[in-house]
Amino acid sequence: MANTSPQRVLVWDLPTRAFHWLLVALVVCSVVTGNLGGNALTYHLWSGFAILALVAFRIAWGFVGGRHARFASFVRGPRAVVAYAKGLATGRHIPHLGHNPLGGWSVIAMLAALLLQAGTGLFVDDEIATQGPLNKYVSGATAALLTTVHRVNAKVLVALVVLHVAAVVFYAVAKRENLVRPMIHGRKTWTGDPAEGAASPLLGAVILALAAGLVYLLVTL
Repeated sequence: MANTSPQRVLVWDLPTRAFHWLLVALVVCSVVTGNLGGNALTYHLWSGFAILALVAFRIAWGFVGGRHARFASFVRGPRAVVAYAKGLATGRHIPHLGHNPLGGWSVIAMLAALLLQAGTGLFVDDEIATQGPLNKYVSGATAALLTTVHRVNAKVLVALVVLHVAAVVFYAVAKRENLVRPMIHGRKTWTGDPAEGAASPLLGAVILALAAGLVYLLVTL
């Protein structure tokens, strides 16, 4: 018989939470330094390298991380996404312990945009004083194209961040569901099957270290 008493359930494991808040700080740093330009672009590059390592970590963690961090737990097909969206529109909101079907695809979109942004940043050339570490391996035309993609995708990324923040506010105001606190302490009050499943923080640290090492090797080629 399912448990019908509300209980505190671990949803987001420590590596997932650490990834989230580190990424927030690094994206803010990248936006600020990118807009400042000049000497700040050195920090912009470093921030981009760190973001690339974090994204690589999150992709790996999506397969071996805690239950609710795994892609298999929140990436759903079009039918489930449409059904969930209709439920939101008609007031039949069904809470999810982890990411809901719309939130799951927002995670994928964010990771894809971040990967594209950090990846193209390796090849950029601002035609003043700053070049990505792999710029020397591509032609001028290719570098110009990737620099354009980098600049355009930056706007896409900002739009995704704004949409993400708007969704958090919407759930807090319209659905009385606070999505921020669980990403701080990891737990939600839940009725029913707790379905907990956290992965080892040590495993997360090892994967992050490997991701950082790979990025280091890449940018020092």
